[in-house]
Amino acid sequence: MTKYIRYKKYEGEPGDGVDMQELVKRLSDFFLQSGFESQYYGMSEMDPEKSMEALRQAIQRALEEGDLLSDEQMQELMDGTPEQMDAKMKELIDQLMDRLMEEGYITGQPQVTAPPEKTPRGQVGQGRDRDQENQALFEITDKTIDFLGFKTLKDLMGSLGKSSFGRHDTRDLATGVESGGISRPYEFGDTLNLDISATLFNAVRREGSKVPIELDYPDLMVHQTEYQSSCATVLMLDCSHSMILYGEDRFTPAKKVALALSHLIRTQFPGDSLHLVLFHDSAEEMPLGELARVQVGPYYTNTREGLRLARRILSRQKKDMKQIVMITDGKPSALTLEDGRIYKNAFGLDPLVVTQTLEEVGRCRRSGILINTFMLASDHSLIHFVQKVTELCRGKAYFTTPYTLGQYLLMDYMQKKTRHIH
Repeated sequence: MTKYIRYKKYEGEPGDGVDMQELVKRLSDFFLQSGFESQYYGMSEMDPEKSMEALRQAIQRALEEGDLLSDEQMQELMDGTPEQMDAKMKELIDQLMDRLMEEGYITGQPQVTAPPEKTPRGQVGQGRDRDQENQALFEITDKTIDFLGFKTLKDLMGSLGKSSFGRHDTRDLATGVESGGISRPYEFGDTLNLDISATLFNAVRREGSKVPIELDYPDLMVHQTEYQSSCATVLMLDCSHSMILYGEDRFTPAKKVALALSHLIRTQFPGDSLHLVLFHDSAEEMPLGELARVQVGPYYTNTREGLRLARRILSRQKKDMKQIVMITDGKPSALTLEDGRIYKNAFGLDPLVVTQTLEEVGRCRRSGILINTFMLASDHSLIHFVQKVTELCRGKAYFTTPYTLGQYLLMDYMQKKTRHIH
């Protein structure tokens, strides 16, 4: 009888068979969550959503709900007593958390504890406090943010039936650096993007085949290219409390769309620009890299201040097109007064708030800024307000849901390729 020796270290760990990118995708709602999860998993500021223990629970839910493991791996995980199953699940999650760190998707955050004199004295043989370890915090990295933007964009473009996407092309033809049509005679002011073959053919046809070939002004032919417009966009995200109320998380899908749009512009439209403005009791510009960490708060909706800040940002941009994309689920309910105080009224459409907000819409129109609004709710007062906005600025209004928001927004952005720009 031949004796076989199994070398455990060559078998690999159970967590090695899990696709890390697929795991990160499954954890996207958790990584980007906007406060909605706290209502259902008993989290609070004392038990942060970004704690290691919360991450462990999210990974376990992803393993139990998805197909991250093969049937054989799941069978092996489920074999044994409840205690053995718990131990194997814990070991697997530990391995996956280590891989997330090793592959640069998350980083651990340093802990700050009380001075030694204010903590109980240690005992011989006492290890680390497991509760303290579980409460350690983590942060997602730029790699994770970029990956989630790419995956969201890929999924959204797939749902639109787009196998590829390109720049903002228009129906105008102009001379440029890339050939997009037949050549034509050179006119004063054109970019000298010569069609060499056509130019030489004109000269030979005029003078005959002799050397040297003498070129004359009428011989010059230039390539025509499609005119590609540049666009400056400010994405205005409503982060008032209603964005996570009524049993639906509306803010996390909005964050995903923002990351997808950012990835699209950076990789496919390098001549465009994208800025992010959060509006709530007031408004603030937020770096896109910080978006994943933003949560909603107990805020009102200061739409006018958001538009005001967006207009100031766009006034500094030198682009063919300037637009504000506003994602909201509530009517304006707050206003910044001249002395800096915040005037709030959540009941109905306050005449003062609405009047000053629409005046700001008018200023945007006079500045050549288009406003497109994506509504995540359909109450009568919001519809009435958005209709006024679209009338004033000749923009568009979309009635959508968190599930279709990305498709509508990206489709609108891509369709601007066909706008006639001068």
